[in-house]
Amino acid sequence: MGSLDGGGWVTHLEGAIDGAKIPAGTLQTLHEGRPIVVRYDLDGIAKAVDRDRVMRRDPTMWRYRELLPVEDNANIVTLGEGMTPILPAPRLGKKHGLDYLYIKDEGQLPTGSFKSRGQSTCISMAKELGCSAVVVPTAGNAGGAMAAYAARAGLEAHVFMPRDTPEVNRREAVLCGATVHLVDGLIDDCGRLAREGADANGWFDVSTLKEPYRLEGKKTMGFEIAEQLGWQLPDVIVYPTGGGTGLVGMWKAFDELEALGWLEDTRRPRLVAVQSEGCAPMVEAFHAGERHARKFENAATIASGLRVPAAVGDFMIMDALRESRGTAVAVEEARIRHWMTEIASLEGITLGPEPAACLGAIEKLAADGWIEADERVLLLGCGNAQKYPHAMPDV
Repeated sequence: MGSLDGGGWVTHLEGAIDGAKIPAGTLQTLHEGRPIVVRYDLDGIAKAVDRDRVMRRDPTMWRYRELLPVEDNANIVTLGEGMTPILPAPRLGKKHGLDYLYIKDEGQLPTGSFKSRGQSTCISMAKELGCSAVVVPTAGNAGGAMAAYAARAGLEAHVFMPRDTPEVNRREAVLCGATVHLVDGLIDDCGRLAREGADANGWFDVSTLKEPYRLEGKKTMGFEIAEQLGWQLPDVIVYPTGGGTGLVGMWKAFDELEALGWLEDTRRPRLVAVQSEGCAPMVEAFHAGERHARKFENAATIASGLRVPAAVGDFMIMDALRESRGTAVAVEEARIRHWMTEIASLEGITLGPEPAACLGAIEKLAADGWIEADERVLLLGCGNAQKYPHAMPDV
């Protein structure tokens, strides 16, 4: 991995719903039924390291070492999570009237999606805090990623997934040695069973935002975006939103970068949460002016990562959207395959159905004038199309 400075900059954990201080250094899940976030000694970090020193390190997510929670470098569980490229998409942009459209291609991470980031961090913390077994409910890519990193760490892994989860995701988790439990239901049903298994067997539950560390890995997308754009931020970030860890994580990253004084321009991007009309609880809550979302009944979408009918971090998503002056968009389910093909055929970037849905939101927002032609727009390409052969066109 190359030379890294050490960790040890965490001051405490914090209840996201009420700001309560919670001790670090012990396994934690939820506080008052809601997520917990990690807080750092940002003044100390600012004195100990600067961004130029960070930029001289190996190009992996662990270059932001001081802003990640693992204390001992020996406990870092990595598969080589490299910085993912921000690729210009000029033909796609021109088609939708945009001069500066970019795609951050997270499909180049070790397990084919941005889930690598969160799982690398939370499995590292599970190892550091003495876990022997972990469990996760998943709608798709998180299960395979967790299984891979648990295998790397030598931990026992249990994955609960809907029976109709895409075949590649099911096989990937089994391939990496996890015990896979297929459930007749959706991810919230899987979450309930995972929680029961954790309580009964002492497994550490690494569900989305139900422990504090996946968020820390996901926030490194925000650090990379800033660094790759010359320590400035785009005007708009369009994000496929299921549990919303990455969206919340990027907003936290921007807060930390601003506190460190590393940003050349402190203007923040407007965040766009994208969902399918087949499962759009965050979109409904946002436009209703609510801070908490109601469970979305009969959720159904080909974008399995978006099939999350209820999210424990709903209020964190709403807060980030509103603080950023952003919005939430539900796109037509029937057109997701079309947008997958459009991205790949115009730019050669093969993205799965979740980021393809983001193109639908961009199409709508550009046509409505919410996004202007000369703004820098970043589509967060959360995973690659090869994990969704059922969603690709046939010969």
